[in-house]
Amino acid sequence: MQGGINDIAQGRDVDEAATYLRAMLVRGSELGLQMAICDVLPWNNGWPDADSPIRALNARIAELARDEPATLLSFYDTLEDPARPGRMKPEWAHTDGDHPSVAGYRRLGELAFRLPDAYR
Repeated sequence: MQGGINDIAQGRDVDEAATYLRAMLVRGSELGLQMAICDVLPWNNGWPDADSPIRALNARIAELARDEPATLLSFYDTLEDPARPGRMKPEWAHTDGDHPSVAGYRRLGELAFRLPDAYR
């Protein structure tokens, strides 16, 4: 499950976004699904203003993963550029500045393939 960036882009409350994400995790668990949740990617076009809300929501997503429980996929850390904190590395970002490039999606896919077999 992935969500939250549109809430941040639209200036919505991080706590409200986390509440909706929790409800989706709970419902999935009620249906007997094994849940995985992705945190929010770095957003090059939103940096620097969106970085603080993204980090706040990602902290809440990590709490949700522990509480519900769900496997946390750390998309943010996977694509963040250590030389430019809060943004994706240029080679991992599409030229639109909002989405991962093919190479970025490949990195995220490699992260997903490290999941236990039950999630595949």
